[in-house]
Amino acid sequence: MKIGIITLKSHTNYGWILQAYALQMFLTRMGHNVNIIEEYPRLFSYRYVYWFVKRIVLKIWKNRQLPLFLEEDLKKCSIKPQQFIDENLAICKIKSFSTLKENDYDAFVVGSDQIWRPRYFSGNISDAFLGFSKSWNVKRIAYAPSFGTSDWEYSEKQEATCRELIRQFDAVLVREISGVDLCRKYFGVQACHVVDPTLLLMQEDYTALYKKANTIKSAGTLLTYILDETPQKYAIVKTLATEMSLVPFRVNSAIFDYSKSLDERRQPSLETWLRGFADSEFVVTDSFHACVFSIIFHKQFVVIGNKARGLSRIQSLLKKMGLEDRLLSSAWKGCIAELVEIDYKQVDDILDKWRNESIDLLQHALND
Repeated sequence: MKIGIITLKSHTNYGWILQAYALQMFLTRMGHNVNIIEEYPRLFSYRYVYWFVKRIVLKIWKNRQLPLFLEEDLKKCSIKPQQFIDENLAICKIKSFSTLKENDYDAFVVGSDQIWRPRYFSGNISDAFLGFSKSWNVKRIAYAPSFGTSDWEYSEKQEATCRELIRQFDAVLVREISGVDLCRKYFGVQACHVVDPTLLLMQEDYTALYKKANTIKSAGTLLTYILDETPQKYAIVKTLATEMSLVPFRVNSAIFDYSKSLDERRQPSLETWLRGFADSEFVVTDSFHACVFSIIFHKQFVVIGNKARGLSRIQSLLKKMGLEDRLLSSAWKGCIAELVEIDYKQVDDILDKWRNESIDLLQHALND
C-alpha cells in the first residue's frame, strides 16, 4: 500500500525528526511504500512578512542582535540535523495539497506532533484533516496527532470544517488523553489514546543509529536538554548535579543566542543527541520528546513544566506511565532524595501493553 504521511512541516527539532522517522520506519517495516508529504514553503506568506518586519523593528528599535533572514541563518546552524533528514526521511515536496490526485496514495496517515494545533500548522488547518481528499476513496487514519494543549484553540469556522472532515476518518488515534476528550467534546468522534511514534520503535533501533555514525562518547553524566532556558531551570540542574556528584552536559546549542559565534550555535547531530541519553545517568529537561527518550533509555529524569509549549502532552505521558512525580515546576527547591527511583520493570510492563494496543489499532485501521 502506498501511504502518505502528513505531519508538521520539516524542521531540525530533534523530536520532530524522530517522530517522523519512527512512523515512516514502522510503516515501511509493515511492507508499505511510505512518503512524508510536505508543501514547499510559501516564502511570501503573511506570516513570513510579519516575522521579517518584526525582526527589522527589534533590530533597530530594541538593538537586538537578530539576522534579518532567519531561515538562512538557521540553515547554517542546523547542517547536521538536516543531514539526517536528507539521508533518512522520504519527503515528497509538493506545491500544494490541492495538487494531489486520488490515485497518488492508497492511504493518508495524519500525525504525529502538534499538527492539530492551528497556530503550529503552517497551512490551512483543514489540510491536517485531509480536506483536500474529501471526495476520494482512500483510507484516512490519524496516528498520534496532538492538539498540544487541553484548551480549545479552534475558531468556530475551523471547528465546523474539521468536525465534518474528521468523521470521514477510518481511525482517530491521538497522542494525549486530553485529545480523546477534545475529539469527543468538539468533533463528536470517539478517539483512542496511543503511543507517540517514537515509542513504536525499540531502544536498539536508536542505539543502531548512533553506533552506525561512530558517534563519540558524551562529555558528562547529567544530560540537560532545556528548550526554554531560564535561571530557575539551571538552578535545578546545579542542585541535582551537586547532590548526585554528576557532570552536566548539553545536547543542544544556544541556536537563538545571537551574541554567540556561529560555531557555538551549530546544532549537534541527531546521533549525538541520542547518544547523550544512552551515556547519561540522569536527565533534566523541559521537552516532551526528551521525556520519551529518557523512558526509552531507562534513565532517571525530571521534567520542568513548560506550559508555553504545551504541558498536557507531558502530563498525559507521565500519568500513563505512573511517573507524575517526575514533573517539577521551575520554582522547585527540593532535593533528589524526595524523588522515588523509577522502577523500569513496572514502566516497561505498562509501555509494552500500551505499545501493543497502539500497534493493533494502527494495523487494524490499515488492513480493515
